[in-house]
Amino acid sequence: MRADPLLLTAGEWLGIAGGVLLLLTVVGFVARWGIRFRLVGVTSFTVLLSLSCLAFAVSYAPRILVEGAVSVPVVFDNGADLVVAAAPADMAPASYGPSVEQVARNLRGSGRNASTVEVRLRRVQPSAGGTDRPVILAAARRNLADGQVTLLP
Repeated sequence: MRADPLLLTAGEWLGIAGGVLLLLTVVGFVARWGIRFRLVGVTSFTVLLSLSCLAFAVSYAPRILVEGAVSVPVVFDNGADLVVAAAPADMAPASYGPSVEQVARNLRGSGRNASTVEVRLRRVQPSAGGTDRPVILAAARRNLADGQVTLLP
């Protein structure tokens, strides 16, 4: 996991500010200042903000980009073993494989109750009778245990 240095620095400075505000709050209670209860709110918010920055900095993972891929929106995710992404109408056939691979590599495994996830890239095409028909353009399978992505025929 890569930590974002800007958020780490912001979290550290907010932590220092929270410590200073905590000292000021204690002094406010001892001296019975009128703003002592406001200081409690400001201090708790600053400490919470500091912890949030640090947690986000540690958990942040940038998106993986695959060469030749087009960014496509995910339109269905059952939370277990199937994810469907929609291909734009003007998408080149050469970018089907890299695009579905990019969606598969950017999936997060936490919370899923399956060990593999199938990712499909589809386009909806109009057919006779005024109904639309989904057409699967490419598919990939991602093993969540080891992160391997396999393009399906």
